[in-house]
Amino acid sequence: MEFRTIVDIPKPDFEIGPCEEMLFVGSCFASEIGRRFQEEGYPVTINPYGVMYNPASILHTIEKLFTNHCSLFTNQSLKTAFLTLGTNHVYRLKETGEIVDNCQKRPQSLFNEEELTVDACADYLQRAIDILRAHNPSVRIVLTVSPIRYRKYGYPESQLSKATLLLATRQVAGASYFPAYEIMNDELRDYRFYKEDMLHPSEQAVDYIWERLNEVYLSNEAKQFLKEWAPLKAVLHHKPFDPDSQEYKDLMDKTMLKIAELRKKYTTFAL
Repeated sequence: MEFRTIVDIPKPDFEIGPCEEMLFVGSCFASEIGRRFQEEGYPVTINPYGVMYNPASILHTIEKLFTNHCSLFTNQSLKTAFLTLGTNHVYRLKETGEIVDNCQKRPQSLFNEEELTVDACADYLQRAIDILRAHNPSVRIVLTVSPIRYRKYGYPESQLSKATLLLATRQVAGASYFPAYEIMNDELRDYRFYKEDMLHPSEQAVDYIWERLNEVYLSNEAKQFLKEWAPLKAVLHHKPFDPDSQEYKDLMDKTMLKIAELRKKYTTFAL
């Protein structure tokens, strides 16, 4: 007897290897998943110009990275880029008509709020992907829709915003789609999987979504790397009762030797 629905995640046509260079741009959920990879020793770049909630702002980040000659482009080292969509709502500065990525606490009267259409969202995303691919044709793109709801819009409007983003991802070519939004709403629909604000996923929920992502996207070699790194990471995060004891010093010496061996085996290990 089944008491919950499990979201089916199609296997993409690529796999993420151990310690590959990655880029995360988008909502705070992109930051959450990016930090998970960072904790596992992956060299990652996470929202270098701040959290970006809408497709236009995601495009602006990619354009700035290119304009500033980011090493991800110049060295063609980027393997996978995650673009996480939060909302289709944008703010235009009345004086210039430009979409701003951050209102910088300026008066709301200076801006017009606007909802991007499905086609507009898809266009901004496609342009971002095209820039990434123009400088590294082999880069993999993963799109996600953040499961975080927006109370300020009202819940019906928040759902409409998510629906617009979901429809836009279906129009974009050359990208994989990871169903973080669907996992949160179908598999983890109980409020115990939310933080106290009842809007953001709890640590347990993010852990589960992280596990689902690993199952589908990580190569066997990457999964083996995580197994080797896990006990060493646990030692580094452990708070000893007596850090000056010889026993603890010996343990740390052994751990650092093992980490050095791991660096030799996985040369891009970013610790």
